[in-house]
Amino acid sequence: MAAESAILPAVAARAAEPSRLAMREFRYWLLRYRRTWRGTIVVSVANPLLFLIAIGVGLGAIIRPSSTPGGVPYLAFFAPGMLAASAMQNGVVESAFPISRAKRPGGSYQVATATPLEPTDIMVGHLMFMALRVAMSAFIFAAVMIAFGAARSPLVMLTPFAAVLTALAFATPVMAWAVTLPNPRPVNTAFKWVVMPLYLFSGTFFAVEQLPEWLRWLAYVTPLWQGVQLCRTLSLGTATWTGAAVHVAYLVVLTVVGLLIARRTYRRYLHP
Repeated sequence: MAAESAILPAVAARAAEPSRLAMREFRYWLLRYRRTWRGTIVVSVANPLLFLIAIGVGLGAIIRPSSTPGGVPYLAFFAPGMLAASAMQNGVVESAFPISRAKRPGGSYQVATATPLEPTDIMVGHLMFMALRVAMSAFIFAAVMIAFGAARSPLVMLTPFAAVLTALAFATPVMAWAVTLPNPRPVNTAFKWVVMPLYLFSGTFFAVEQLPEWLRWLAYVTPLWQGVQLCRTLSLGTATWTGAAVHVAYLVVLTVVGLLIARRTYRRYLHP
């Protein structure tokens, strides 16, 4: 009995060690962000808010509610879609560019691998910081939505969580890919030919039912459409248990798959 009581604390300490090491990586990115946060305001907060004001309020004033699904004002239709789209953008930006730079010789990843941190600790700690960054922007955006009168249901309080899940569904596959890159140039190409088309054709600005049928079904299987629909139905109060569960399950599966792939690529491409 005495031997068992001595072993259990040691086992618990070993089990908790990866969490403590991941927190070290998280604290590094948090400390770094304290020095650079001003430069991220434009991309993560100002750009989406300007879109919300210019398109949701400005253009929305001349769009009849009868032109939108459910006959809601365009601002109420557009704002939650923009929340999901901006979360996707933040997730891709936070996972692609910093990782591709950190992995290069002399980058923070290479320095971290010379410490007791394992590649998985580096991955988890950085992902925690990404989730925090997206959550900060999402809650600010949701607060502005409510202030502008774009929300139609108390369920709008859940939209920031839906936005974070949407961002993670993109961030984990992107980080699995970004850590394999020898330089950041392919990230710009992916942003141009993948992120921007998704922005335009996943139901953010208009209902995908207005697209040609073949393109409509392609939009339905994109993770951004799933996130847009989840945020929009929550904000409008039209969410159903079944529909919300399908959207959440889709995004969770994509997040987990991306995380599993990222764990392998981090172990393969990060060497002490």
